[in-house]
Amino acid sequence: MKENEVTDQQIQAWADEAEAGYDVELLKKRGRGRPGRGAEPMQVVAVRLTAEELAALDAIARARQVSRSEAIRQALAAFAA
Repeated sequence: MKENEVTDQQIQAWADEAEAGYDVELLKKRGRGRPGRGAEPMQVVAVRLTAEELAALDAIARARQVSRSEAIRQALAAFAA
């Protein structure tokens, strides 16, 4: 059997699970995708950075233990204050 093949046992287990039913309220609470950050949808903005700027951004993000995007948002918030 190949690594990504589905077995009859897996199919039966999934069918049993589906027949038993799902907790719809729990599924709604879990949500899908990235969590929202505000009342309105966010916009994606492309920014071109040099290799040096990107390295500096990554260093800051690592030091703060945040993503690149979060480091940029924090910098913009500080700039706007």
